[in-house]
Amino acid sequence: MRLRLLLLALGTFAVGTDTMVTAGILGQVAHDLHVSVPAAGQMVTVFALAYALLAPVLATLTTRWSRRRQLLTALTVFTAGNALSALAPDYATLLATRVLAAAGAALYTPNASAAATALVPAERRGRALATVLGGMTVATALGVPLGTYLGRADWRLTMWLVVALGAGALLGLAVLLRDLPATAPAVALRERIAPLRDRRVLAAVTTTFVFFVAFNTVYVYLATATRPATGGDAGRLSLLLLVSGLASVAGSWLGGRAVDRLGTRAVLLAGSTGAALAFAALPWLARTMPGALVYAAVTPLLGWSVSVALPHRLASLAPASAPLLLSLNSSALYLGIAAGGGTGSAAITLLGERWFPLTSSVLALLATVLVATTTRRPTTPGPTPTTTTTTTPTTTPDPAPRVPTAS
Repeated sequence: MRLRLLLLALGTFAVGTDTMVTAGILGQVAHDLHVSVPAAGQMVTVFALAYALLAPVLATLTTRWSRRRQLLTALTVFTAGNALSALAPDYATLLATRVLAAAGAALYTPNASAAATALVPAERRGRALATVLGGMTVATALGVPLGTYLGRADWRLTMWLVVALGAGALLGLAVLLRDLPATAPAVALRERIAPLRDRRVLAAVTTTFVFFVAFNTVYVYLATATRPATGGDAGRLSLLLLVSGLASVAGSWLGGRAVDRLGTRAVLLAGSTGAALAFAALPWLARTMPGALVYAAVTPLLGWSVSVALPHRLASLAPASAPLLLSLNSSALYLGIAAGGGTGSAAITLLGERWFPLTSSVLALLATVLVATTTRRPTTPGPTPTTTTTTTPTTTPDPAPRVPTAS
């Protein structure tokens, strides 16, 4: 049982690595394919946009498939897409292969989460989900720095690393993953987007989108932003990405506990405000390696704390519709990643390589304003009377549900 969960996590680790490792190899891709670094950054935009748009479509088209068939097909498409990326002879072909890889990823991740819950008793489903979705977070700590290190000589080696991870998960699941319960009927596309009629849901989804645009405007072009500190050395960049990855894991862990203790609103306001300040300081921090390391440690810690609070806020609006709301959060997240690549490219063109992080600062402040104006302060109950004159029983509201983070 544990082995099968780890194999599912290996697949999400591969997807997470593929999504984020591009930030460390843009220079090599640009040089090899004779395009600009901002143009190479569109690899991230294309992948994330395709993921966001294809996820609900593929979920609908594969409704009648068994869970095992969905997972194996997804990993096959994902692995093949990355192999074709590694072999791409030109820029246009590379972008096309990123769409194929994204299609596999969009089909795999939600089905891996569903398979995890089917493999264990009800009382252990939370831990099973944490194991599988943890692959995405660990990818930032291990997969991205490793992929960047391998890609310092040839970016295609990074793509082959992702191929190896995907193929390993595919082979293991093909052998060991059997006898899963039948899949539940898929939710129609119209029903999936119906909650957007609620203004509170729309505000929350918009906040997710804006924050991830802000975060990825810098992250996609982190090598460019920190070049004064790294001097273009791949080893130093790998160190920055390693620190960033470890801070991401810590931020995810601390964010969940902060939400429980302080509330969603407090975490969102503190995290987005702190991120805005970090982005604003980056043009100065990036002048030296110690400063860049401070940025790499602080910003993901804040960003991943916010990433835990965002889905928690959405699901708490309508607990009965939590699965639908979390899927909307995931789509907004990947749309934000896609827009971040384009926004970063435009910001570099307009503001230059040193000052473009200021765009992220403005966007993070916009996310802060959205949170402040669309969420309510927690109310403090009034004093409890010491005596009562009636025997009418009182009721206590149910506590807000604990919601797993959607990636």
